Amino acid sequence: MRIGEAAQAAGMTSKTLRFYEEHGLLPAAKRTANGYRDYPCETINRLEFIRRARAAGLALAQIREILRLRDAGRAPCTQVRDLLVAQLTDLDAQIAELVALRANVARYHAVVAAADPDACDAERICSYL
Repeated sequence: MRIGEAAQAAGMTSKTLRFYEEHGLLPAAKRTANGYRDYPCETINRLEFIRRARAAGLALAQIREILRLRDAGRAPCTQVRDLLVAQLTDLDAQIAELVALRANVARYHAVVAAADPDACDAERICSYL
């Protein structure tokens, strides 16, 4: 199938497919006599996997490695599990940081809400922070 057909079937743009091909996520497509890319039907499965992996927050380099393992005939499930565990750990840390940041901002906001802006100390940049 041509690039536009493959892109549409996968819910992506032709530009995205070219990008993935350029960055080693898609094998180089065969070319028709007139130079158009001709993707096999299996490309759609690969593109759908890439979309799911991106939705899980995996980096392109991580996805490329998973695909390399699969292309070499090895099941990458252990690597995917490990990447997802690491992703969950990172997300939990980010959430904890955001919760702490929110609490800090809420404290500052409480000060601002109770203060009179006309009473700001002229010697300070801002009395609220």
